[in-house]
Amino acid sequence: MNDKSYSELMKIGAMKRARMKENFVQDLYIDMLLSEIQLNVEKEKLLRKIDNAIDSGDKKSFQHLSHELIKINRRFGS
Repeated sequence: MNDKSYSELMKIGAMKRARMKENFVQDLYIDMLLSEIQLNVEKEKLLRKIDNAIDSGDKKSFQHLSHELIKINRRFGS
């Protein structure tokens, strides 16, 4: 049969729950990090496109890209 006492089983259960919480927090941090990387990549691309539009004097593209940058900043709370 089961050789473990009630208190040992409770300790094992508590340790499992603690590990699950740690894994959840770790996954949350990873998701946040990936979102931050995605934001930075999108912003960098848009900023390069905005610079190119300014350099070429393309006002329409500049305005469109600027609005896209504003949307990204709103979406990510920047």
